[in-house]
Formats: sequence, C-alpha cells, structure tokens
Amino acid sequence: RLAYILVKFSLPLMLSGILQQLYNWADAFIVGNVVGELALAAVGSTTSMVNFYVLAITGFTLGLSILFAQKFGARELEDIRRILSTFLWVLGGIFLILSVLGVCFAEELLRLLHTTREALPLAADYLGIVLAGVPFLAVYNVYSAALRGIGNSRAPFYAVLLSSVVNVALDVLFVAVWGWGVAGAAIATVIAQAAMTVFLTGYGIIKYPILRFRPGRQSFDRTTLAWGCRFGIPPMLQSSVSSVGSLILQNFMNGFGTQTVAAVTTAYRVDTVIFLPIINFGSGIATMVAQKIGAGERERAAGMFRAGCGIMIVISLSLTALVLLAGEHLIAMFGLTPESVEIGKNFFFSIAGFYFVYGFCMAVRGYLEGTGDMLFSGAAGIASLLVRIVCSYGFRDIFGNMVVAYAEAFSWIFLLGILVWRYWVRRRIEAAGLN
Repeated sequence: RLAYILVKFSLPLMLSGILQQLYNWADAFIVGNVVGELALAAVGSTTSMVNFYVLAITGFTLGLSILFAQKFGARELEDIRRILSTFLWVLGGIFLILSVLGVCFAEELLRLLHTTREALPLAADYLGIVLAGVPFLAVYNVYSAALRGIGNSRAPFYAVLLSSVVNVALDVLFVAVWGWGVAGAAIATVIAQAAMTVFLTGYGIIKYPILRFRPGRQSFDRTTLAWGCRFGIPPMLQSSVSSVGSLILQNFMNGFGTQTVAAVTTAYRVDTVIFLPIINFGSGIATMVAQKIGAGERERAAGMFRAGCGIMIVISLSLTALVLLAGEHLIAMFGLTPESVEIGKNFFFSIAGFYFVYGFCMAVRGYLEGTGDMLFSGAAGIASLLVRIVCSYGFRDIFGNMVVAYAEAFSWIFLLGILVWRYWVRRRIEAAGLN
C-alpha cells in the first residue's frame, strides 16, 4: 500500500523532470544538427552558469515543498497560503534582480569560465537570452512546491508537458526554419517557461482556495519568511555551492579542448535526464515522509522510506542497463563527430556502474529531508562536492579526460556513507524517545 502511494505520487514528478530536461535536449539536438558542433559546444558551455540560477531556485523550493507538506499533514492550511504569498514576492524579486545582472554581464561571466574563443560569441548570445526567463522559473517553482506539498504532483507535470510542446515547436520554427541559430533556441526556451508558469499559477488559483491571496500587507509575513528560510536556505546553499563547483569543474574540463567539452557536456545532458527518475523519486520520498511527520505518524514515515529503498533499487539498475545499451546512440543524436561520440561512450561506461550508489543516496536523503533535517543534508551535499573537485584535480593524470566521471562516482560513495550514518543516528534517537 505504501509503495503504491509513493509510486502514484512520484511518477508525475519523474515525468516532469524528464520533460524539463528535454528543453535543453531540444535546444542541443536542433542546434547541433542544424547549426553545427561549435554551436553545440557554445550551448554546452553555458550549462553551469544557467544551473547556478536554476539550482538555487529549485533548491530553495525543495525546502519549501517539505514545509508545505508538513503543514498540510498537520492540517495547518492557513499557513500554506502565507508561505506561498511570502515567497512569491521574495523569490520573484530576488531572481528578477539576479536575472538582470546575468543578462548584463553574460559575456564577462563566460570569460571567467575560460570559454573557448570560438564558442564565446554564440555562448554569450544564448546565455543572455536564457537568463531573462529566470523570474518565470522562480514563480513556477514556488507554485509547484505548494502543489506537491498538498499532494498534487500531476498539475506540475501538465505544465511541463505544455512547456515542452511549446519549446520544441518554437525550436523548430526559430532555428531550423527561420535560421536564428542559438539565439532562436534561447528565445524558444524563455517563451516556453513563461507558458508553463502562467498555466500552473492559473491552475492553482482556480483549483485550490488555499493557494489564492490578494497582493497587499497580508501577502508578506516575517514569521513565515523565517520558517521558509529555515527549510529552504540549506538546500539552496547546497545547490548554489554545487553550481559554483560545477563552474570550477567546467573550467577544469575546458582544459581538455573543444572536442572533449562537446562530448562530455552532451553526455552530461543525457546523464542528467537519466538521473531524473532517481532524483525525483527521492523528492517523492521526502514529500510523503514530510506529510506523515506533519501528521505525527513517524512509523508510517519509516515504512514509506523502506518501500522507497526497494523501488529505488529497481530504478537504479534499470537506468544502468539503459545507459550502457543506448548511451552511445543518444549522444550521436546531437550531431557530434565520431571521435566525440567515442569520448561520450567512454564517459558512460566509466560512471554507469555507480548509479545504484547514487540511488541509495537520494533515498536516504529523501527520508532525512522529509523529517526536516535540511541543514545536515545540505552540508553533506557540499562536502560531497568538495570530494568531487579534489578528486578531479588529484586524479587527472590517472584517468585523463574520464576523471570527471570517476571523481563524481567517488563523491557519491562518500555521500552515501555520511547519509547512512546520519540516518542511523536519527533512528536511534527516535527509538530512545529523545526526539
């Protein structure tokens, strides 16, 4: 029964995550095949910078979704409205400012990453346009967190489905038909994000009275701000630090040359989609555990976690088989040269055997975050990133351009160890009645 509830809730999350990544796939696929490998490398060079914004938003709203779920489980419905209205203003305003700064200094930021000279003009065009859509993502993710917290994971999926259709259609029109190049792909992405945001906010307002509010003095509450920050800041910091780490690793990877950059960034683009069932199933565990914790049902929360671990084994092993069998062909779809495809294939064969480790990491982390242990989860993620960076630089002479794959695998092993230790400690405390 618990496994069924978990799968029913998590499946739309997994599908939503896959469709969201298809934005980038559509851009890369069409740009790579229509414009060429240089343009594909340019789009890939912006990934770390775009992720800095996206992961900060999704990290904070991940924490908010846990808070929403706990309040919903406790039936404190008026608090849900205050959380929603407060963080629409706060996150919308903050990321509007950050978006403007990013647009103004896109080329300078890419120079700091040592983006190759050939790719820099195209990368700057793409990044400057894509960052204009960041405020839409902020609003969308706040509403998505609220809907997930109250148990509706379907509406965000429908919003992402709409956005994916719009994005692909406009990519074909702007890039393949009108010849706007990387700028056309970026414009298509921003329009699709706006459509997704309008759909979801409209749905939430019409469907749920607790998700309605009127702008004014009552739409911002300092106490609510403190609650949300306690849940949202740790995962946001972890996501932001991870993004900074990705920038460092992007700079490191750029030293291997344009061909490796194109191959590995494309492999990561595929890998990111492959990971999404694991990541979003972990989010499903976190939300369901949070609802049970809010309702005071700790043993059912533990049962939800155990059911989630069993399902996660199946997911992880299935994805390992998928990437080993089809990874090379997925990379080739993006218009890379045979030499680049071979590099990408080697990347997958280096890392796929560790997917089950990552799956267990996300299951244990989901349980810990569902119980409200956001600070430790964020700190563990940051520590894991540091391990990854150190291993990348330290083992370069051993693994060559595959070092980014092995360094990531080593960081997962480290992360699993400290998360399992934390889970064991918390369960002992709960069993002793000290919590």
